[in-house]
Amino acid sequence: MYVVVAGGGKVGSNVTRSLLEMRHEITLIEQRPDRFARLEEEFGPVVMRGDATEISVLERAGIARPPELLLAVTGDDEDNLVISQIGKEGYGVPKAIARVNDPRNQQHFDLLGIKQTFCATTNILGLVEHEVPEHGLVRLLELQQEGLEIVEVQIEKNSRVAGKRVGGLSLPSGSRLISVFRHGRTELVEPGTVLRPGDQVLAVVSNDSALDLRRVLLGAPK
Repeated sequence: MYVVVAGGGKVGSNVTRSLLEMRHEITLIEQRPDRFARLEEEFGPVVMRGDATEISVLERAGIARPPELLLAVTGDDEDNLVISQIGKEGYGVPKAIARVNDPRNQQHFDLLGIKQTFCATTNILGLVEHEVPEHGLVRLLELQQEGLEIVEVQIEKNSRVAGKRVGGLSLPSGSRLISVFRHGRTELVEPGTVLRPGDQVLAVVSNDSALDLRRVLLGAPK
């Protein structure tokens, strides 16, 4: 697989190192001369110096082939957005993955159709939320292209569904309970599955229905 990596910071260099170990063909683009020198010393000719937001630089990196994967992982969200757009819209790159440094900028990537993104801040907050859940619901994973989320709900003693069968619940449209984790074991949810206090329920739900699912399972948050 041919991969173009834009940005040679910690993320870009570590990804490049791992992909080279997996014997993929890589071109790593880095603009800063001091960082480029260090990367060239380690990776050799796979590193090229330049501004990856410039079309001429991307073309020298082989964007017109096109690569199977374009990774825009610089420390600047605007640059990552531009690089991803050039690759997908201008050269038909089948998959572009962009780093989002500031989660407040996620909406700009969404509006411009850059669906494959990752944000370290959001991921860390997700881990914190998992340890200290708000209102009994934890958002684990967002499937942006499908318009779905995977969430986890902790069934409480006073939950309105405690002791009830899943098949008798009126879940929000498009929602589905997937599994229940109890007593150290995970069980797939069947219509006859009875929900009990302490159960950790994994569910898939449309993006705008997560709180509706929470209300069905736990009631309205106080």
